Amino acid sequence: MSHVLAKLKGVKLADIEKALKEDAKVHANEGLFLEHLWQNDDDENEVLFLFRADDLSHAKHYIKKVHSKALVENPDVNLPQMVFLEGK
Repeated sequence: MSHVLAKLKGVKLADIEKALKEDAKVHANEGLFLEHLWQNDDDENEVLFLFRADDLSHAKHYIKKVHSKALVENPDVNLPQMVFLEGK
């Protein structure tokens, strides 16, 4: 099973939770399903979230496309660090 782990700094858990809920249908259409959402206990401005990915290659391509578009619109946009995990 494949997963995508995201870490985002400078954000509040409630804001990310709201954004992820709003984007859930789009993510599902791309084969990404939110499984967990955490706030870093040592840094209240850091949030981590985990997606299950139906197709890791597709997920990488989709996320790269979305992040590239966001950077064109705003070069200073706060994007998460992404880790793509392939399970056995």
